Amino acid sequence: MNKIQNALSRTTDTKALIIARDALPQTAEMFAELFPSRRALVMADTNTYPIAGQAVAESFRRAGIGQDEPVVFQAPEPHAEWAYVEKLMGILNATDAVPVAVGSGVINDLVKVASHRCGRRYLCVGTAASMDGYTAYGSSITYKGSKQAFDCPAPLGMLIDTRVVAAAPSDMSASGYADLLAKVPAGADWILADAIGAEPMNKPAFDMVQDGLLNALGDPKGVNDGREDRVAPLVEGLLLAGFAMQAHHSSRPASGAEHQFSHLWDMEHHTFNGQGVSHGFKVGIGTLASTAFHEFLIAAPVGALDIDACVAAWPSWDATEKEIRRVFNNDESFLGRCIGETKAKYATPVELRAQLSALREKWPELKPALEKQILPFAEIKRRLREVGAAHEPEQIGISRAKLRETFTKVPYMRSRVNVIDVAVRCRFFDAWLDKLFGPGGVWEIK
Repeated sequence: MNKIQNALSRTTDTKALIIARDALPQTAEMFAELFPSRRALVMADTNTYPIAGQAVAESFRRAGIGQDEPVVFQAPEPHAEWAYVEKLMGILNATDAVPVAVGSGVINDLVKVASHRCGRRYLCVGTAASMDGYTAYGSSITYKGSKQAFDCPAPLGMLIDTRVVAAAPSDMSASGYADLLAKVPAGADWILADAIGAEPMNKPAFDMVQDGLLNALGDPKGVNDGREDRVAPLVEGLLLAGFAMQAHHSSRPASGAEHQFSHLWDMEHHTFNGQGVSHGFKVGIGTLASTAFHEFLIAAPVGALDIDACVAAWPSWDATEKEIRRVFNNDESFLGRCIGETKAKYATPVELRAQLSALREKWPELKPALEKQILPFAEIKRRLREVGAAHEPEQIGISRAKLRETFTKVPYMRSRVNVIDVAVRCRFFDAWLDKLFGPGGVWEIK
């Protein structure tokens, strides 16, 4: 059983996958198998309809599959916002046709949520190797001014034409590469969380992402050049990450501290030069930040950790909540989420002692495991640069002072324990920030 077959055997939502050159004509065959005797409704935008949507609709016509008139979003391009979900729901509620999303992140997320809300499944034809969300359970949609995760199944069927995705704009492939590169420190975060007893490892889901990951990431310049033979492994890696999230019913296999930087900037509605910044580019900077902390941890004297001092300095929950309110300046748009997420992972002094004792005791085995998992900071930066992704915070409009401030907020963004949480628990956090942003640091603030 190959990796794809093994992954499909573990997924909860997606039951068919085709990744091949000139695969678009096979869409009708997949649709007929998954949705026998049903009508199809192609949903695309003005960019994706001519490059793939027309071919998909033509495959349905030739196969004798009934179709509604395609829904093609006109310029400006749609955004992952609730208003567009409502628009699609209105269209779907007027028909019993099966949606066929033809596009990348935004189109897939919108159709995924709208389909679920209308009580039906859908098929997705991806047009760019831009992110891992195609086959992930759930979608991120801006609702009432805040980016929120909505529960909804991944597509029942997924098709990728490698010729199409290789021809996509290079910045989209660069974004997908950066999103896949993030799985390296995300994997280290899970190894760490498992070791201290914060979140058990799901080995099959972990392996689904990590096995073959370095091969998929092996040629960033080839991806940037649009080489089909290098974009195809990237696509597979991204889809496998989505399958792992399905299998684990959580984004844990594919997301760690690095994604929390991006989530925070999303909630702050960060833009650069008046435009939104791609998910992958934001995550790429988060990957550098997380990697730096992992390197600091590997070099730290964890085997001699003063657990008594760490427990004595640990703040009560009341003090922690007060600190959250201070850090976020009592901004109600953050407080509800951040207080809830932090409380879910807050450790009592007894639990903290147990976590730190496990960390210290397991360190002789844990340290080499982390060294094996992590790519060096300089190597991460080189790969981001070669693929054409942002590799300095200023390239996405984040100043070094802003990046440092983000570090102080990340511990409160998610209930998922990661390397930054461990740094806080071990009382390393402040010193590591000074090392990163102080004299001689990689992000020295002058």
